[in-house]
Amino acid sequence: MNEPMSACGLLCDRCSFYNTNCQGCYTVKGSTFWARSIMPDKTCPLYRCSVTERRYHGCSECGELPCKKFFDLKDPNISDEEHRKSIEERTTRLRKVQ
Repeated sequence: MNEPMSACGLLCDRCSFYNTNCQGCYTVKGSTFWARSIMPDKTCPLYRCSVTERRYHGCSECGELPCKKFFDLKDPNISDEEHRKSIEERTTRLRKVQ
């Protein structure tokens, strides 16, 4: 896969914030624009867990994929159904990386 992908399986170049408000989680070491504004430690919890704490390249290496953090970290602008679908798509994408 040649598309830039976040630690949690989002395809960066499909995001409207990529190359405007965000350069990708690896470039900013998990301190994405949204994490800086709402997270206590200014870092995405999925990036922090997989890359910073566990020293994985991303969530694809974790045996708990998708973990509780995936379900808890929901964009308030999408429905529960859209959230579940996003998790399924990202999990499938990440499992292909392994």
